[in-house]
Amino acid sequence: MVNVRVMPTSDAAARICQRLGGPLPVVPNSVVEAGPRHILWLGPDEWLVVGPDGDTELHDLLKEPSASIVDVSANRTTIEVRSRDLLEHGCTLDLHPRAFHAGRCAQTTIARTQVILWQTSDEPVYRLLVRGSFATYLADWLSDASGT
Repeated sequence: MVNVRVMPTSDAAARICQRLGGPLPVVPNSVVEAGPRHILWLGPDEWLVVGPDGDTELHDLLKEPSASIVDVSANRTTIEVRSRDLLEHGCTLDLHPRAFHAGRCAQTTIARTQVILWQTSDEPVYRLLVRGSFATYLADWLSDASGT
């Protein structure tokens, strides 16, 4: 998992897209699938690239001199949730399918914890990318809110 900050119209962005095998999304809160990787829009000049473990090509991006590219793999823990109702207990976003659906992401808070919320399928399945130091708290909150 790497954080990419680059001007989207720059030559560096074009080189990054070529290496990733897909474009950097420009639509706010969208996700682009590029082979085994997913590129999440975080801001006009910021993306999170999520790839499989051991993705050496992804780590080769760190060598791009004209962009800020940081390995944040150790920074975030992924929690998968399969319940829109559960998330709505602690999240102020409108998660109704007409507003938030597969291929969407947003930086938000759930139970007062900052997360990147990413809906990966219409079932619905969500991935919560949370800082490692808050992961246990959020997992406990989700467990309590679900009644398990």
